[in-house]
Amino acid sequence: METSDATNPLLTMVDNSTLPDFSAIGPEKAESAIDVLIARANAVVEKAEQATPETAWNKLIGPLITAEDSLERAFGPVSHLSAVMDSPQWRDAYQACLAKITDFSTEIGQNATLYRAVDELYRSPAFQTLDDEQKRVVEHWQRDFKLSGVDLDDNAKARYKTIANRLSNLSSQFSQNLLDATQAWQKHITDESTLAGLPRHALDMLVQNASNRNMNGLLITLDAPSVQAVLTYADSRELRQEVYTAFTTRASDVGPNAGEYDNSALMAEILELRQEAAHLLGFAHHSDRSLATKMADSNQQIEAFLGDLARRARPRAEAELAELTELAQADGVNELASWDIGYYAERLKQKRFNIADEDLKPYFPVPAVLDGLFGIVERLYNVTVRPLDDVSTWHPDVRVFELVDPDNGTLGTFYLDAYAREHKRGGAWVDPFQSRRVGSDGVQRPAAFVTCNFAPPIGDDPALLGHSELVTLFHEFGHALHHLLTRVDQAPIAGISGVEWDAVELPSQFMENFCWQREALDEFVAHYQTGEKLPSDLFEPLAASRTHMAGWQMLRQIEFSIFDLRLHRDIEPNPGERILSTLKAVRDEIAVLQPPSENRFPHSFGHIFAGPYAAGYYSYKWAEVLAADAFSAFREADQILDPVTGARFKHEILERGASRDAADNFLAFRGREPTIDALLAESGLADYWSNAGTG
Repeated sequence: METSDATNPLLTMVDNSTLPDFSAIGPEKAESAIDVLIARANAVVEKAEQATPETAWNKLIGPLITAEDSLERAFGPVSHLSAVMDSPQWRDAYQACLAKITDFSTEIGQNATLYRAVDELYRSPAFQTLDDEQKRVVEHWQRDFKLSGVDLDDNAKARYKTIANRLSNLSSQFSQNLLDATQAWQKHITDESTLAGLPRHALDMLVQNASNRNMNGLLITLDAPSVQAVLTYADSRELRQEVYTAFTTRASDVGPNAGEYDNSALMAEILELRQEAAHLLGFAHHSDRSLATKMADSNQQIEAFLGDLARRARPRAEAELAELTELAQADGVNELASWDIGYYAERLKQKRFNIADEDLKPYFPVPAVLDGLFGIVERLYNVTVRPLDDVSTWHPDVRVFELVDPDNGTLGTFYLDAYAREHKRGGAWVDPFQSRRVGSDGVQRPAAFVTCNFAPPIGDDPALLGHSELVTLFHEFGHALHHLLTRVDQAPIAGISGVEWDAVELPSQFMENFCWQREALDEFVAHYQTGEKLPSDLFEPLAASRTHMAGWQMLRQIEFSIFDLRLHRDIEPNPGERILSTLKAVRDEIAVLQPPSENRFPHSFGHIFAGPYAAGYYSYKWAEVLAADAFSAFREADQILDPVTGARFKHEILERGASRDAADNFLAFRGREPTIDALLAESGLADYWSNAGTG
């Protein structure tokens, strides 16, 4: 159904620089808005032949930035709604818009006339008249044109365009299959004794799951809160195995829903097409192509970095496995399995530290946690977080806030969608759907969607977070701050946009550190019923437990990273047939416990098959080195919440976006190159490491 320009809320939002009116945005209005905005952008591109180096910025590049930014702003709500309010109608609308945007972006990237105008500007004296941010945009465009195939002949360009369109479709289908597979399985329980071991709060959550579907009893789903509760606390080994199997075989050829929503063929085709696209551009493989927008210099450097981490972490992981095995054998479990790890890790934590996650949950009610998180940000960065109550949202649970500076000027806006529900993609992420941009019409403020999947409030009680969920919230808000606090005026390099992908996790992993600091926790931690502050006999074991299973967790992330890297590097014919064998080879090399053969982890590995981390999952460990070292500057100050150090971190890293290299941002903040020492100390792995050099 077509919608006129005057009444289409997506176009109204773009043209009037307003926030989305979600009450008026329906899937039937998406495609027509995208059509209009693509036509506007193409009208700008048509003027490329008239551009001279002296006029290229003002007459072409600047207007095209504005046009592309408008297109991204309109597509942002469409993409987001398809993920958090899934329906056949939204899927169709999203897919139609994605195809058109992918086609448009590829045509822009391969437009030789436009590239020539940018290249002539870059090589002319007029380039020196640009400010530093404008020069940076031109340099990035130079690189990105080549990565889009601008130098290819017509046949190769056409093939590259076909590949780009197909890849966007395949990645979207991967996500949809995973969501469908997640929702296709459930276990209805009428006898609560089946769930012996689960704490009361977890049982109440499962009761609410059932009630939401008009069922009696309790309902286990494959949403993260349900799975985590069962695998961590259920005394029944058979139940843990059943839930583990259902979760780790989603969207695959095996398991309780074998063959339904199977991602196998999609994954194979994605790998084949990525490899073909890399070859067209002159790269040996997709992993080499990926390096063009990374800090790392080579795949050899990345694998050496990961391999050294693995060697240092392995002795600790083996010791941890031995302790879990001893606990399991005391229960008569002679051979530890993957579905036992979470359960006995929690038992070991209670034994070693006399603390359980359930002991902490009453101290982390979401309303107080948000107040505390915002208070920490206010102290560190001299900004205020203010709720916006009269803003349209897509669900009653969603809250909206703005960041304001000391002069009461708005810096940016974010939407928080915190709780798991049906028809919402799992996981946690930040979507920076609107970038900061300064033009003739003034300043466009950045905006972001912050999405989590915590267990919702139950009855009259607020939602309560486990400590790991607290860490997740702080992590995602770190991404949001990176986007919202930017002071860069050019949208392509403002906030997260344009930042090297192996540095993009620095602000998020940096924020996690405050979840372990007494000074920070005292800002907000209090029992939701009594108001009691977190007592020392809970905080001290919590702080000590930071290194619990650190070796195991380190190896797990390294396993995923090396698997991703080799999958996109060691290419042979029919790469789809190598997916599981590559994973097994990596696990044989890295893991200290082999998962069961039916484990189909790759089929739900959305980071690399449906997200931006292909050949880049190592970025989490790479950026963790930067984050730990950056946080050590706060340890060296007189107080963890030191506003002076916070101001430097804000100015040199959070505000800078991609206006300079990430390595230069870090050097400006820290005064030196990064070292790995702080990460070793935080992980409790220093005894297992030699001096591994810089990250």
